[in-house]
Amino acid sequence: MPNTHPYTLEVLPPKAEGASYQWAIRRSGKLVQRSDRTLTSEAKARESGLAQIEKQLSGVGER
Repeated sequence: MPNTHPYTLEVLPPKAEGASYQWAIRRSGKLVQRSDRTLTSEAKARESGLAQIEKQLSGVGER
């Protein structure tokens, strides 16, 4: 797992059978971003979330 400090990635399982996985990115415990796409597996959710953390760390998309 890459160093994502100060961010943490939380992969959330589907709430119902057949639903999609979600992820949440937190910084110091506060929610920074949530997934907005349907992700069919835990691995895809983790990959997508880590890609977003990399963007945060590189400053891409900051306002």
